Amino acid sequence: MTWIEKQRNILDYTLSSLFRRKGKNLALIGVYTCIVFFLASVMFFTYALKREAALILKDAPEMMVQRLLAGRHDLIPLDYGEMIQKIRGVESVKGRLWGYYFDPTNGANYTLMVNEKHFDSGSVIIGKGIEKNLPGDQFGTLPLKAQDGSYLFLKIKSTLSSDSELVSSDLILISETDFKKIFAIPEGYVTDLTVRVRNPKELTTIATKITQLLPDTRPILRDEILRTYDASFNWRGGLLLIILLGSILAFVILAWEKASGLSMEEKREIGILKAIGWETSDILLMKFWEGTVVSLSSFLLGVILAYLHIFFSSSVMFEPVLKGWAVLYPKFRLTPFIDFYQVVALLFLTVVPYTIATLIPSWRTATIDPDMVMRG
Repeated sequence: MTWIEKQRNILDYTLSSLFRRKGKNLALIGVYTCIVFFLASVMFFTYALKREAALILKDAPEMMVQRLLAGRHDLIPLDYGEMIQKIRGVESVKGRLWGYYFDPTNGANYTLMVNEKHFDSGSVIIGKGIEKNLPGDQFGTLPLKAQDGSYLFLKIKSTLSSDSELVSSDLILISETDFKKIFAIPEGYVTDLTVRVRNPKELTTIATKITQLLPDTRPILRDEILRTYDASFNWRGGLLLIILLGSILAFVILAWEKASGLSMEEKREIGILKAIGWETSDILLMKFWEGTVVSLSSFLLGVILAYLHIFFSSSVMFEPVLKGWAVLYPKFRLTPFIDFYQVVALLFLTVVPYTIATLIPSWRTATIDPDMVMRG
């Protein structure tokens, strides 16, 4: 008998043995699949959001400069931009006007930003999330309360495309004139400054020079924002894993129970196989295939279900925890992307321990005299 034929025969017997105990094995595969599904879903969603954030910030300014007053973000004069422009290595400095507006009607915070291009006063462009939350009688007009208590009734010019909903769900593009009316921004001041440099390797050096030149400012690098997003999504993913800790412990107990011993039926089966001429290595090989079939089937099924859940059903189970929006949840579909390093790590954490756990009690039973095993 060739080696391949031997493996095939052992695998055929293993499958028939699994089908004889199909109720127990289906329940085991169901629990196993749920554990892999939850772990893979958190892994896929966290990594996809971090990758989405990296793609969005790819074209963001290399550096932003904010002014601090009493430890809080304050308006910065345009004169600061002229001083920063004189630093060697700085290519350009631009001022930005943006802020947050609380709408008591639906309890949501909007992000107002002045469009850099020519924009007509009296009109706005809004995100999909704002459009969905507008009352029916307000459709076409957006009332915003100014700093002095008066209202500006701005015409909704258009809606931002759904492709950009991840970053524009609560966004309002507005003219500079209307923005300054709402927030009472004095002339010569902006929210922050964006800085572009000629050599990206000098970003840290230029940030240090800006802090020395203007001690009341805080330079923020794009790489620092990316690290903050990574830390935030990792924290949210870790929080969700802690919530699922009970399920993970259930899986550990399941694997431990499998490693602690076999049922009397399985012990008698091993004793019979030894009595009819099976060697200990053949029995271990059979149990190896049994553990591999169960664990690998559960792993593949769990990963496929997690992939469909995250990338084709908008992560309905985890989006309130991981997305982080309070009221205006953006509806978007993450770009399917899998980090194969994480998949392999998950494979070794779930499949390998269980497969090895099935070999320990089988080896102990296979080394005992068959007559003693069959007598119990």
